[in-house]
Parts: sequence; C-alpha cells; structure tokens
Amino acid sequence: MKAKTVKGNWSWRTKKFELPFIFLLCIFFFLAGFFGSNLIDHHSQEDEFDTRLMQRPRARLLEKTKKEETEQRLLHAGESGDNFITSIPYQVLSWKPRTLYFPNFASAKQCESIIEMAKGGLSPSMVFLRKGETLESIKGVRSSSGTFMSASEDETGILDAIEEKISKATKIPRNHGEDFNILRYKVGQKYNSHYDAFNSALHVQQGSQRIASFLLYLTDVPEGGETVFPSENGLNMDGSSRYTDCIGLRVKPRKGDGLLFYSVFPNGTIDPTSFHGSCPVIKGEKWVATKWLRDEKLENYYYVNVTSN
Repeated sequence: MKAKTVKGNWSWRTKKFELPFIFLLCIFFFLAGFFGSNLIDHHSQEDEFDTRLMQRPRARLLEKTKKEETEQRLLHAGESGDNFITSIPYQVLSWKPRTLYFPNFASAKQCESIIEMAKGGLSPSMVFLRKGETLESIKGVRSSSGTFMSASEDETGILDAIEEKISKATKIPRNHGEDFNILRYKVGQKYNSHYDAFNSALHVQQGSQRIASFLLYLTDVPEGGETVFPSENGLNMDGSSRYTDCIGLRVKPRKGDGLLFYSVFPNGTIDPTSFHGSCPVIKGEKWVATKWLRDEKLENYYYVNVTSN
C-alpha cells in the first residue's frame, strides 16, 4: 500500500512539473526562431548587397572621383609627351564599327567661329569616282556644300586647338590627318551611305589609307541630318537595304559634340560595318567639320578622280 501511495504522489508531482517545463521550452523555441530568422535575413541582405555590387555597370567601376584624379602622380614624360593629365570624356556607341561619342568636345563659340570662316569658301561637295562608277551613277549621292581648311590657315588658332584635341582623343598623330572638310547641309540635302576607307586601287593611288574619321558637329539640327550606320553590328548586310536608307545606328548632331569611328580593323582591312551616311536634313541646317585620319604621315596627299556632285 505504501508503494502505491508513493507511486501516486510521484506521478502527481511529475505532472505538476511538466507544465512550466513545456511553457519554458516553447519560449526557448520561439526566441530561437526569432533570432535565427533575423540572422538569416541579415545574411541574405549582405548577399543581395554583394550581388548588386557585382552587377553594377562597368562604367561605374571605371569612374574616378575628383579627389582620385587630383591625387594622380605625374610621371616624367618624354620629349613629345605632356606634363599634365588629359581627360576627354567619351561614350562607346558601338564596337561594330568602333564608334565613340565625345560630348562637349568644342565650345559653342568655337563652332560658330569655324562656320563664319568657312561660309565664304563653300562649293558643291565632291566624291571619289571609284572603279566602275560614272558621273551618272553617282548623281545625287552627295548634295552638301563644303570647303577644305587647314589649321595653319586659321589665324584664330581655333582649328589648331581642335586638331590637337582630336589627336589626343584618337591617339593618332596630327600629321596623319587631312585638312578639315567643313560641310553644310541644307533642308533636303544628304550623303548616301558609303565607305571612307579606300578600295585597293585608290589606296595605291593615294599612298595611304583612311583609317578613322572624326566628325565635329557645329550646329544642332532640329530634325533629320543624323549620321547613320546601316550595318552596325552586322545588320542589313544582305543587300536588301538601299544606300539611301536611314536605318541602323543613328547619331543626332549636337552642337559641339564629336563622333569618331574607325573605318578599318586593327589589321588594316576595311571594316564592312563602317558603312555610313548622312540622313537628309528635314528642319534647320547641318554644319559639320570632318577630319579624315590616315595610317601614314601626310605630306603632299592629293585627290584623284574627284568630281563635284
């Protein structure tokens, strides 16, 4: 009988003990779950932050603060080098063809001065007569007016400054550049798509190859007048598009901005995607200063088989 009594008392005490124990156990698991979820959330936020850092545009990673720029230490330059850091902002518009855009490359005053210098010497623009072409076949290809001006002829020094800046932007020596071709396009005027690089026959006659072109837009154009690359990234190269089509990559002229594109690959062969033209001007007037750059030093270059159009 005593054994049963003891057993009964022990059972009652055990049940009495289990209630607070279970309660405490519940609190323990609740707190563990709460802090555990916060810890996991914290790690997920860190992972998300790291992912965002990895996914930032490459341009952001290449940016430098003003402080970093000023803290750059200059090296001892060679005789033809500079004793200062050159910074010319640009945007890569395409890799096929290699095309770079330079905002605010020249000031509004510089652009207006170049136009004033060129106005008195304008004449119908000319084109090369390439193999197989006739006066009739190229009729209407180019309808602008233009004039050639060298930096040495400009007493204001503006063309000299622009030419020097183009050389720094392209990393091509100044003596590899032709004279500036200052062009004016009125409403309806255009230049059908073409290559600036010479074919093999003209290359031999010229003695050097045009490897790049730099366009400095001298005016804003309200509508039309875009520089167009119909075959950008290898598109429209099946012969279905026309030379007059304004399709593909189109660059709107903005006063003072520059456009650089390379006509040949690094190995010297012509880049077929450098095929380009000037869309008809719809409103306003388009003025542009073109600088053709060659693969060799220019001394007495000349034009052959050229006709006005």
